[in-house]
Amino acid sequence: MKTVSAAIFLCLCAIAITAHAQSAPKCPSLPAASNLQWQEQATGDFLVCRASTRDGREVMSLMLTGNDPDLRFPRALRQEKDSFAGEELYWYLPDLGGQEPPGFADRRVSVVKIDKNRYAQLALYPGDSEERAGLQQMIRSMNLYPAAVAAGR
Repeated sequence: MKTVSAAIFLCLCAIAITAHAQSAPKCPSLPAASNLQWQEQATGDFLVCRASTRDGREVMSLMLTGNDPDLRFPRALRQEKDSFAGEELYWYLPDLGGQEPPGFADRRVSVVKIDKNRYAQLALYPGDSEERAGLQQMIRSMNLYPAAVAAGR
């Protein structure tokens, strides 16, 4: 009887540990003062992190992948020079086929190779230039290593 109870106990412990590991955050930490929260979607070899405000407005997305997204940005759309995860990058205006919806001037996209076979694709959807600058500052100071990159994503 003790063997069955011990086996059940060990099985329940394994289930609890697995559930905890699956619920552990994979996206990098967001500063508490940002009032943003991640929505995570992990599939296969990529992880998508979408940061939203309390009212549900998405302001930033980060996709971590092992595959080169192979996105090329025209130099004419180049904006600010910046850094992410210790790597230099340029922010670009997104190419929306000539369309310029409200807030277009402050939107930004970029791709950076952060390690061998590890890429980050970033997109910003701020409400104005002040919010854009704040998001860029936050990205500049983001630490990936305890999160997704260390987990092999």
